[in-house]
Amino acid sequence: VHRKLASSSCVGDMYETELLEQFADTDATKEFFACLDQQLNKVNNFYRTKEKEFMERGDSLKKQMDILLKLKSAFKEQQSKGGSSHGSKEDQSISCTFSNEEDSVRNRAQQEEMQDTSTDGLEKNEVPFSDSPRSDEVGKSMQMKREDGKLRTLSGRIINCQGKNLRINIPLTTPSRTFSAISYLLREDLLNQSSRKCGPEGGKIHLNKTKLNHAEKMIKGGFIELYKGLGYLKVYRNLNMLAFIKILKKFDKVTAKQILPIYLKVVESSYFNSSDKVMKLSDEVEELFIKYFAQDNRRKAMKYLRPSQREESHTVTFFIGLFTGCFLALFAGYAIMAHVTGLYSRQPNSVYMETVYPVLSMFSLVFLHFFLYGCNIVAWRKTRINYSFIFELAPTKELKYRDIFLICTMAMTAVVGVMFLHLTLLTKGYSYAQVQDIPGFLLLVFLLILVCPFNIIYRSSRYRFLCVIRNIVLSPLYKVVMLDFFMADQLCSQVPMLRNLEYVACYYITGSYKTQDYGYCMRAKHYRDLAYAVSFLPYYWRAMQCARRWFDEGQTSHLVNLGKYVSAMLAAGAKVAYEKDNSIGWLCLVVIMSSAATVYQLYWDFVKDWGLLQMNSKNPWLRNELMLRRKAIYYFSMALNLILRLAWLQTVLHSRFEHVDYRVTSLFLAALEVIRRGLWNFFRLENEHLNNAGKFRAVKIVPLPFHEVDEED
Repeated sequence: VHRKLASSSCVGDMYETELLEQFADTDATKEFFACLDQQLNKVNNFYRTKEKEFMERGDSLKKQMDILLKLKSAFKEQQSKGGSSHGSKEDQSISCTFSNEEDSVRNRAQQEEMQDTSTDGLEKNEVPFSDSPRSDEVGKSMQMKREDGKLRTLSGRIINCQGKNLRINIPLTTPSRTFSAISYLLREDLLNQSSRKCGPEGGKIHLNKTKLNHAEKMIKGGFIELYKGLGYLKVYRNLNMLAFIKILKKFDKVTAKQILPIYLKVVESSYFNSSDKVMKLSDEVEELFIKYFAQDNRRKAMKYLRPSQREESHTVTFFIGLFTGCFLALFAGYAIMAHVTGLYSRQPNSVYMETVYPVLSMFSLVFLHFFLYGCNIVAWRKTRINYSFIFELAPTKELKYRDIFLICTMAMTAVVGVMFLHLTLLTKGYSYAQVQDIPGFLLLVFLLILVCPFNIIYRSSRYRFLCVIRNIVLSPLYKVVMLDFFMADQLCSQVPMLRNLEYVACYYITGSYKTQDYGYCMRAKHYRDLAYAVSFLPYYWRAMQCARRWFDEGQTSHLVNLGKYVSAMLAAGAKVAYEKDNSIGWLCLVVIMSSAATVYQLYWDFVKDWGLLQMNSKNPWLRNELMLRRKAIYYFSMALNLILRLAWLQTVLHSRFEHVDYRVTSLFLAALEVIRRGLWNFFRLENEHLNNAGKFRAVKIVPLPFHEVDEED
């Protein structure tokens, strides 16, 4: 006997099962149905909550679409009226008036500024503000907060266009938008000054085609994420319906009773299975997207709404095996030949180790890191960590682990093959001047492949990689997303590779390879200073990303994270100074700065990035939720991370392998840091995934451009 205890929009449907005498024979049966009722109520409540959230999101997007269509029609009218007199299409704009009535708005603006102290944390990217100039009575702190809010959007101004008051918020995701926002604020100050002189007639704001395109992209992204979320909710409903059927079938099989048809009637009539709002909204979103974003082309729309996964081919697996065998054979031949000729033994002024070995070292570190990223993907997929959602990767363009292994094996086969050819020519009597072009040519080929505009060798991934590197280099000007600061963290572990790249570029660009003057790049002061600057750049970029995230989000934890990279830069500076002057004073400073930076980094690794060392956790010194079953893996990884973080001690101890060149030792230590980063990557994304799962985040929340406000606001 089933009873519905409550049914309302706030509480939801609450069910309770009362067992008759012929069924209530054991306590286990009572407990089973109590748990089943609890799960049914939980599923109903969660489904109702998410359905309400998506319905509200759908209503907001439909309003956004209406506003966009009206603005686009107004723009077309302006374009047709202006004709050729307005010049290019990009310069044409809609003139929308805004009020600047100082006396009537000032008091209300001051009240809003006082309220911002409590609401700024809730609306970090949508801070409303009026057009009136600030009063002198408003405190400096409030004024700074207001300026901060203004800079976080491209246009926070309330405009009136076709009888509607709109606030337009375009996120500052690119340098052009950032500079546009700064120029916008300067222009606003000039308008305010002129309006105070001319009287309260108001001013004009121009909404050009570029802003409309940005707004259209944001709304399009919002519809895509909404459709994806509705699809997830439908899958959630089907899975839970199947789960109830399975568990009831199992109960009937064990107890030899016919409970399934009785209880299933309640499940089928419950809210999560009977509500059709999600289906209707999904169909409506599909129709709107086809009409406005795909020019009534359903196939084109489905490429965005339901992107198909790229099929994995066995050909890729075959070539991975082929290139792996070729690499091992070539590497064995190269190692034997290098050992016979004694290239890697300690010897002063070795031309090969000074000129050719940095190229091999650089490629080895890069593709070792890339190979470990492929291993990370294998581990993430096995533990069901949603790395594609975290990195915002397109399902049709993302690199699978087989693709990564293919790139690594193919590239290292080419590198070792060229190194083997180069060494073979040297052993046959060719001089360094005759064969020294070969390593430079190899590096040039890889750079040309990286920037090749043709659709070959994973063009979309190469383009995405270059965009991420651009975002990192210009990090204060670009909005920082997960993939950007994740890649910047990888670069912090590739400082030796960057220094080798700088040296090799100097060696070939200055023409030193023609004269065999490999010491020129070390003697020239400006090149030597550039080499030291390269050591600081990854930490500087990462610090600038933390500063930008603090500016966008206002969380002090980003400033604390910035301090970690500042401490790393100070430690690196002390090491550089110690390399120049091997005195006891600099040695003590290196030990102090490096120890402080290591403790700082270890705390951030374990507590913030990995989410471990929680005191009240049911898993001692770990966290409550773990993706791996064996806890020993976490303890081992923490210990290994601690040991590898202490690699800087080699600077103090000057430890070297016997009869081996110091450059080989440096490569070995750099490889250990790359391995540590690969280990760090897995637990960093595990923690991020658990945070997303705990907050039920499965789709992105795309900010919307238009915000309609009342006359009073």
